[in-house]
Amino acid sequence: MEKVVSYKELLALTTKVFLAIGCSVADAKSAATVLLSADLRGIDSHGVARLSGYIRLWEAKRINANPHIQVVHETPSTAVVDGDSGLGLVVAPIAMQIAIEKAKQVGTGWVSVCNSNHFGIAAYHAMMALEHDMIGMVMTNASALVAPTFSKERMLGTNPICVAVPGGIEPPFVADMATTTAANGKLEILQRKGLDTPSGWIQDKAGNQVNDAHALKNGGALLPLGGDKEHGSHKGYALGAIVDIFSAVLSGANYGPWVPPFPAYVPMPENQPGKGIGHFLGAMRIDAFRKKEDFKKDMDQWIRRFREATPIDENRPVVIPGDPEREIEQARRKDGIPLLNIVWEDLLSVAEKFSIKI
Repeated sequence: MEKVVSYKELLALTTKVFLAIGCSVADAKSAATVLLSADLRGIDSHGVARLSGYIRLWEAKRINANPHIQVVHETPSTAVVDGDSGLGLVVAPIAMQIAIEKAKQVGTGWVSVCNSNHFGIAAYHAMMALEHDMIGMVMTNASALVAPTFSKERMLGTNPICVAVPGGIEPPFVADMATTTAANGKLEILQRKGLDTPSGWIQDKAGNQVNDAHALKNGGALLPLGGDKEHGSHKGYALGAIVDIFSAVLSGANYGPWVPPFPAYVPMPENQPGKGIGHFLGAMRIDAFRKKEDFKKDMDQWIRRFREATPIDENRPVVIPGDPEREIEQARRKDGIPLLNIVWEDLLSVAEKFSIKI
């Protein structure tokens, strides 16, 4: 069963919750907007379903509601930002804005972030570049739930990558993906629904592929994109490793098995080499490469030609990355956001905790 709630109502509730934990008005609005962008785009695993998880991290004193976010090292085109244990929902937009400002000055801007937390969906941050006629590129590491190819041990996070590219007349190309066969959030949705996983998503503690959505709780691991070696899991493993290095080894955040877990009840890894979770964000000014008008014209042609590719099934046309999410957003802004009952009940509990009327 689902309950449909308007975007406006959910945004107001979420903002009030962030205010209740001590965020400034600006940070509360920013965090709520980033979080709700996931629900709007149909990425329900990363939206308000995670709100109570952020609150538990705050209660465990792992999130600083009033961080002093600062640049600790920089060049004209690069920077390292220390998020001071702030909400990643707040830290990442600030870091992306720094990248955009650097790109305005010198053509490109690249920011690596340490001492942060989970930042919601990567697409929100990457798409910030679009309104400046820039290409946005964003990635983040995450707690170790993923076994490298041939490994029983969890070493990497789902480590998503997003690239957002502006079009001219056509809407932007927005590729936002985990480097695993499926993001952990999708696994959590199946758990709530009591369903098994498709093949290639997960392995048990012995390294055998299974379809048990609860296998992680019993020592299992998510699988890299591809699922197994024969289907290219070594490529998904490599992509996840690249994200980990760019986001954390480059910034001084924790990497590999030392990345802090999102569930507050999971013990922190011992002997952590860095600070918090890491992100990597970049912005590239189109006219640093060619005239933006010419680029956009060609990008429009690229998008149209790919949409015109001959489909295998006439009822399933070829789409451009970002098309499904954009269509879902249009519908949900108009008709409301459907929430599983268990998620709505969780939100009611959070509201009650802070005496927020709904």
